[in-house]
Amino acid sequence: MAYNKQDTDTVSKYSKSSCSTKDATGDENIKFIRHFDGQYSLIDQPTTRQHKAYYFLFIHTLICLSIEMSLRLGQEFPNYQVKTTVGDQKIHQWLGDQWGILFSHPADYTPVCTTELARAAKLAPEFAKRNTKLIGLSCDTVELHREWIEDIHAYADITDQCSKQFPFPIIDDSDRAIATKLGMIDPVETDNEGIPLTARSVFYIGPDKKVKALLLYPATSGRNFDEILRLLDSLQLSQKYPIATPVDWKPGDDVMVPTNVSDETIKEKLPNPVKVKQDLPSGKGYIRTTTLK
Repeated sequence: MAYNKQDTDTVSKYSKSSCSTKDATGDENIKFIRHFDGQYSLIDQPTTRQHKAYYFLFIHTLICLSIEMSLRLGQEFPNYQVKTTVGDQKIHQWLGDQWGILFSHPADYTPVCTTELARAAKLAPEFAKRNTKLIGLSCDTVELHREWIEDIHAYADITDQCSKQFPFPIIDDSDRAIATKLGMIDPVETDNEGIPLTARSVFYIGPDKKVKALLLYPATSGRNFDEILRLLDSLQLSQKYPIATPVDWKPGDDVMVPTNVSDETIKEKLPNPVKVKQDLPSGKGYIRTTTLK
């Protein structure tokens, strides 16, 4: 695994041809080498509990500094091979031609995460109506995910036996490979061994496998899944029509027509007339609204 050198104090102090970090006792815990092109590769990985904590923090630091490892809007979501509660999957093939939302949580058997996945399970039919698949992720094993699902069912008050099959898979990222590559590691929250956990990340993936939106919450703040659903509605609507949704927009409300949308496009793509707000001090007619009802 290689990382681009950035012009920062954090990385520049590791500018020798090869070196290692040391803990308070002077023991080496991470060894890596700097290549002639300014990239870094790990020579070996630590094995002790304390050294693993240093290792993941170090990897996270390098990834945050690496431009290549940052997933941006419009980029293709990687076609990871993942181990899930419903078997091994490749992300692109699992999505097919549907929308997808991948969301991570810090850990199984934790209170806030249980409320989040219970809410997601309750809203699963709403996401399905929008041709959207959900998939969760944390740094726990598939076995632990499957056991925890029973608690989620109980918390969500899902008592119908037909509903006992959990409505979406959960990824086993116990080696933190995906979380690290996507910059989803929370440097503050750690497990009982001191190893960083995943933050509350949300990736919206379009049918073209491109990233359409990103959300990132700390472990201490549970997400609002009504907002996650609302954002999905906005994304899908703006894919279908040349519009944008204003502040506090909800499905059924008026939408806005950006200034770069021509009159010809308005006539061709929008079903209803456009209203222009004229009584602005500037006199500029850039606030244009319409309804899609």
